[in-house]
Amino acid sequence: MKQFCAILLLLCLSFSSWSQVTLKGKVVDKQTGQSLPGAHVLVKESLIVVTTNSKGEYSLKLKKGDYNIDISFLGYHNLVAQVDLQTDKTQDFQLEEMSYMSDEVIVSAIRADDNTPITFENISAKDIAPINLGQDIPYLIALTPSTVVTSDAGAGVGYTAMRIRGSDQTRINVTLNGVPLNDPESFGVYWVNLPDLASSLSTMQIQRGIGTSTNGSGAFGASVNIETKKLSDKSFAKINASGGSFNTYKGTVSFGTGLKKGFALEGRVSKIQSDGYIDRASSKLNSIFLSGGYYGKKNMVKFNYIDGHEITYQAWGGIPKDSLETNRTYNPEGEYFDDNGNRQYYDNQVDDYRQSHYQMFYSHEFPSNLVMNTALHYTRGYGYYESYKMDRKYSKYELPNPIIGGDTITKTDMIQRKILDNHFYGGVFSLNYDDKERLQISYGLSYNIYNGDHYGRVIWAKKGNTGMPDRKWYDNSGDKKDFTTYAKASYLLLDNMNVFADMQYRHIDYDMKGTHDDLRDLTQTHTFDFFNPKMGIFYEIDNNQSTYFSFGVGNREPSRGTYRDADLNQPLPTSEKMYDYELGYDYKSTRVSFGANLYYMDYKDQLVLTGKINNVGDAIMINVPESYRAGIETTFAWAILDNLRWDFTATFSQNKIKDFKEYVDNWDYWSGIGDPQYEKNLGETDISFSPNITAASLLSLEFFSGFTLSHVAKYVGKQYIDNTSNDDRSLNAYLLNDIRIDYIMHPNWAKDFGVFVKLNNVLNEKYESNAWVYRYVSGGEESAMYGYYPQAGFNFLAGISFGF
Repeated sequence: MKQFCAILLLLCLSFSSWSQVTLKGKVVDKQTGQSLPGAHVLVKESLIVVTTNSKGEYSLKLKKGDYNIDISFLGYHNLVAQVDLQTDKTQDFQLEEMSYMSDEVIVSAIRADDNTPITFENISAKDIAPINLGQDIPYLIALTPSTVVTSDAGAGVGYTAMRIRGSDQTRINVTLNGVPLNDPESFGVYWVNLPDLASSLSTMQIQRGIGTSTNGSGAFGASVNIETKKLSDKSFAKINASGGSFNTYKGTVSFGTGLKKGFALEGRVSKIQSDGYIDRASSKLNSIFLSGGYYGKKNMVKFNYIDGHEITYQAWGGIPKDSLETNRTYNPEGEYFDDNGNRQYYDNQVDDYRQSHYQMFYSHEFPSNLVMNTALHYTRGYGYYESYKMDRKYSKYELPNPIIGGDTITKTDMIQRKILDNHFYGGVFSLNYDDKERLQISYGLSYNIYNGDHYGRVIWAKKGNTGMPDRKWYDNSGDKKDFTTYAKASYLLLDNMNVFADMQYRHIDYDMKGTHDDLRDLTQTHTFDFFNPKMGIFYEIDNNQSTYFSFGVGNREPSRGTYRDADLNQPLPTSEKMYDYELGYDYKSTRVSFGANLYYMDYKDQLVLTGKINNVGDAIMINVPESYRAGIETTFAWAILDNLRWDFTATFSQNKIKDFKEYVDNWDYWSGIGDPQYEKNLGETDISFSPNITAASLLSLEFFSGFTLSHVAKYVGKQYIDNTSNDDRSLNAYLLNDIRIDYIMHPNWAKDFGVFVKLNNVLNEKYESNAWVYRYVSGGEESAMYGYYPQAGFNFLAGISFGF
């Protein structure tokens, strides 16, 4: 790693020594002449972007040449100006204020800007459009630092997930237009419930670590803030169609009316289908997005409706370890044997779920630079997953044993449905003040309520089937109330120094009642109060260099599953706490940019799997007193030529539990031998699914205007699938190589026309991106059950787009 950093430093120094001239000036309001501090000044032909100081001034060091300067500021129209720069030059830029409020105000309270001392990445719709060919959002952002993605079906369609800094999606706070998207019970984000959301995305910000205060569950690895489509002031229509391996198909039609007397309407309809790489791991996905509203100069009212319906054949159980070499696409889900002993598969072993989101926003700009944002939201979810179960006892479902022909039948094959019926609603509010010179203040609060009903039905039995479809064998509910309030301030202490403070308070009430599927009583109540302070400092060394430091505290309550499976005869799991330290450095020149971020995430009472089970044999999460994640994230970009660019990221980390105790089930206990579980102190171990090295590379060559050929590489180091640091229970490191071909043109008959090809895993790497393990002792010997998730070898996607 030392050699790597030294090479990058030498590159930076060599490029910075080139002969340069200065472009400087001010960015001002066109009508009033008022300076605009914080405006973005981007040099399109380079890697440089700066923000104006408290006086609206900017300064750039550039090589001699012709440049296109892109200037942007919230609430103003973008300006692109051509500049011929041969000697030092002073040039002011005048921006014209929009005649309507910008959609960006909706998410401004929870986003970081360029001088916020937070580790973050911004992604735009333009960044992901060429690769938005059917795979879901985790796969579209897989090249961002410290990100690892996985897919149950093996090809990025259907159930997909991501980890950032080793933290899974239950530890990543996700908001959609500032509204919490994480499931309030499990904290998970199920992208399959919002198919093709990427086609309605405007911008996305990924904050690694604790980040800034936001709404919803606590961020223990990252925050992902998604903003849906911004207003297009001109009418448009667009058609996208793509397809590829595994009978994958995606079709999208979108439109916009443009701004008509202050009103605008936009919409999208999408359909995605795929057979999946894994046997029968099919996906049938449909979605609708509608957004409309009134845009005035000082007021904005906006309504969003997002509906998604997914039907996926289950593949979430993984495959046995011994099938990795013999049959990598084997899927045991839905498997049963008929009366003649022949292997069969149940056709309707599916997950069928529909989720509808309703969002209403109102924003108002008061005098004295004060903007208010309010939002009301409601999410309705209903669905089930259906499973064929062999040789199930009637007593397990509290059903009487039927008598057939004088014989008492105690068990038979059954088909069961587990149903989720939920409602999530609430309000979000923020006030944002910007004195346009040095001080920015945001105050926000949200109050959200969740009601979730979980119940199961036996819809068919091979024997004794009378009356069962209408009977619930278990029924429980969860009610959760979450109140959050925060205040944050950013102050430009000096023209090149910004200080930041952020204080958040959360109050959670959680009630569960009813019976679980094993007929245990789940009734319990929990209350939490969390205080989460954050602070930092940003320092601009010069026009090319900046550095920052931040410290934050986060707290997180246990999930429903943690409480549901806990052993009620033992101390219940408690909340987790994390102290996050971030130290970053950024360098940008005409041809080279480099960034490095050191982080240390210190966990107290982190909840992990240890192999411990509850009193009915289910795995449970328990608190471990001390654990941490520490590493360095690096980013590097080099504009080698005007048409050749290389982007590279790498993360080197250590992720440890300081004193880990493992537990292994003893099946011999039921024969009177030993204790129910064996336990062993292992000392310091690695946290599961936390590779020490991840890296990504994107090398792009534009052969001619609009035609780009790219090589993409992604490396993920070895990951342990439990917390024991045992090589027998690990995922091998893997290196993926993809090829991308993008061609965008602007013919006379269309606004734009694009052709996109993505060749994935061109070297046909065999790899697994996820797994689980269950260990036990039987007959005095230890054994284990495994579930691995193989990913597709070489596969492809190709698409076209028409814009009018």
